[in-house]
Amino acid sequence: MTPNTPAKFRIENIAPILYVSDMEKSLAFYVDILGFKKADWGDDNFTSINRDNTGLYLCKGAQGVPGTWVWLGFDGDITELNETLKSRGVIIKLPPTNFSWAYEMQIQDPDGHVLRLGTDPDNQKPFADR
Repeated sequence: MTPNTPAKFRIENIAPILYVSDMEKSLAFYVDILGFKKADWGDDNFTSINRDNTGLYLCKGAQGVPGTWVWLGFDGDITELNETLKSRGVIIKLPPTNFSWAYEMQIQDPDGHVLRLGTDPDNQKPFADR
């Protein structure tokens, strides 16, 4: 294989592994608040949470580092999502903001990971400068 030839394999999916300090607290956030489903095989040290066609792994006290940023593209009303999450006590790091790449908001999980929740940009609203 030459340096310019890509490695030959097919990516099945990509699922980040997030460090968590308290599995119960993290599952309450991801399952009860965000609507993910916990894998049947998971335990107090390592599990998978899934929603729709994607998921994340949660690892207690080991893999990953606190403060990881994860993009979650979604299809829905970002203003309604913002109000729902605020009413559930979620830390909103960035309220819904219209960028050229997405209409995005940022929330924080119990371990300081930042979830960037984005949907299609709203072409009727001005874009935020960055």
